[in-house]
Amino acid sequence: MISFLRGKLVEALPTRVVVDVGGVGYDALIPLSSFNKLPAPGAEIHLLTHLAVREDAHVLYGFMSAAERDLFRMLIDTVSGIGPKIALNVLSGMNPVAFRGAVANGDVKALSQISGVGRKTAERIVVELKDKIGAAGAWEAASAQRALSPEDQKASDAVLALMALGFKQVEAYEAVRGAAAVLGAQATVEDLVRACLKKGE
Repeated sequence: MISFLRGKLVEALPTRVVVDVGGVGYDALIPLSSFNKLPAPGAEIHLLTHLAVREDAHVLYGFMSAAERDLFRMLIDTVSGIGPKIALNVLSGMNPVAFRGAVANGDVKALSQISGVGRKTAERIVVELKDKIGAAGAWEAASAQRALSPEDQKASDAVLALMALGFKQVEAYEAVRGAAAVLGAQATVEDLVRACLKKGE
C-alpha cells in the first residue's frame, strides 16, 4: 500500500496530479477540495494517498489532508454502492466538516445535490454512516459555521474529543466549560480533556 508521496508537483489539474518522487512520476486522482490546497507546480508536495487495486488497473487517489482521505475511505468501505469515483465527487462537492454535519442531521437534500449522488444514494449514506458520525458530526459542523475565538475553538475541540470517548454532548459541553473556568485561557485541548476525564473518574 502506498500511504503518501513526497516529491515535486509536476502537473496539477482539478481532477489529477503528477508527482515526481525520485525520478518516478506518480499519477493520482484528486478531489476539488485537494486541488484548492495544492502548491504551485514545481513546488515540493506531501500528498496522502489511497491505492485502489482493480482487476484491470491500480489507481492512486491523492489527498491534501487526512480528513479528506479518512472520509474517502469511510465512504468506499462502509456505504454499499459507493466506489472511488462517487467518493471523489462527494469530496469535490462538500468539505468533510459539512458532509459529517449533513449526515448527522439527516440532510438528504444537501447530499443529493452532489454530482453523481441521487436521492437514494444520499439516503443510503445517511443510514449507513449516521452511527459512525453521530452527534459529534453535527456539533463539529455547527461550530465550523461560527467564527470561533481561539478559546472557543479549544473548547469545541475538547468537546469533540470527549464525545468520541463516549460522553453525551451536553455532558461534554458542561465538563469542558467547568474545566476551562478552573484552568484558564492558557489550558490546551489536552489539559481540558484530561481534567474532564479525571473529574469523571
